[in-house]
Parts: sequence; structure tokens; C-alpha cells
Amino acid sequence: MKKFLVLTYGFTTPTPEVQNAWGAWFAAAGPHLVDPGSPFGRGVELTPSGRTDLTLDSPAPLVGYCILNADSLADAEKLVATMPIIDSVRVYEAHSM
Repeated sequence: MKKFLVLTYGFTTPTPEVQNAWGAWFAAAGPHLVDPGSPFGRGVELTPSGRTDLTLDSPAPLVGYCILNADSLADAEKLVATMPIIDSVRVYEAHSM
């Protein structure tokens, strides 16, 4: 199995329906879910030219992550396709060092 990092973008105030949808997705991901991750709050972006505050009010903010095991990127994509997506989700294969 390969490991995949899933980054979720877009914020909406959590409602019971959204929380239930996430709970159902975590249950369905079952043994593929290595780390359910955590939601993000405020942050900063540092670049050679300076610093930018990052908030949930930013357009399509990065709001969380999780780590999955899957046989391929296509299999990881199938698992993520049923996730309650707000704006978008990015899936990256994590390579060994």
C-alpha cells in the first residue's frame, strides 16, 4: 500500500449535517484511514518576500488534512470522491525518503 496526503480546502460553518457527513466518510474510509487529521484554524504563510496571515475568511482556505493508504492514486481518488468537499480536495502520494 502507498500513503496519500489529502488536503481539504474551503470553509463553511459546521452544521450537524456536515459533521454527520464527515463521520460517515471516516467510517466508510475504515482501514484506509491512517490519520484522520485535524481541522485547521488561523495560520501564516512565509515567503522570501514576507509574511501573510491566513484565515478561514481567505478564498478557498486550506482547512484540514488526513492521510490514507491505497494501492494507487486512482484508488485514493475513489476514496476521496465521497468526502464532503466544500471547495476542493488535493491528493498527493507521499514518497519514502
